[in-house]
Amino acid sequence: MSGPFSESPSVQSEEHKDYEGSKLGMWLFLFTEIILFGGLFVLYSGYRAKYPNEFHQGGQDLNTVIGVTNTVILLTSSLTMAIAIAAIQRANRKLSIGCLAATILFGAAFLLNKYVEWSGEIRHGIYPNSPQLLEEPHGRQIFFGLYYSMTGLHGLHVLAGIILLSVMLTFLIRKRISSEDFNRLENSGLYWHLVDVIWIFLLPLFYLAA
Repeated sequence: MSGPFSESPSVQSEEHKDYEGSKLGMWLFLFTEIILFGGLFVLYSGYRAKYPNEFHQGGQDLNTVIGVTNTVILLTSSLTMAIAIAAIQRANRKLSIGCLAATILFGAAFLLNKYVEWSGEIRHGIYPNSPQLLEEPHGRQIFFGLYYSMTGLHGLHVLAGIILLSVMLTFLIRKRISSEDFNRLENSGLYWHLVDVIWIFLLPLFYLAA
């Protein structure tokens, strides 16, 4: 039975089209991120092939414990992110809010660990263009230049993700995201998962360099 306030098929189709369009837009954005980090990975590979010994020695100077700990943190955050999306799909708002808040806290813990790690390395004079590092072989300077550039860029993406998820958490609390309209949360989850995957590649490149 139709009435003046019933949705026509064209309106429903338009809403579906908007949903698919936003999903496509997010995938295109993620593709540009993959290209960005992919280029850096190629650059790393080229220098790694040229300076294998210096890169190996540089990896030994990094804090592997913090690197692995941050990996566990991000992998766990991907799990809580997935649960948050699944929960809102099943109309379990309370669980979704709790898991999304946990994801944000895991992201903050990652950045805190990174701050502690960088602070220790800087105190020991290991940072780009430091007097100590300038006396080291050229390959070692390149290693740490790439290390700070790539992990720093990744850290900025983590920070952006925390801000994005905080906005989504506000939407969840205000019931602007529901079991019928969770597209924004799902797209945010895709971004967060990509950030986690990028770190999975960074870990062996720097911390486990052999």
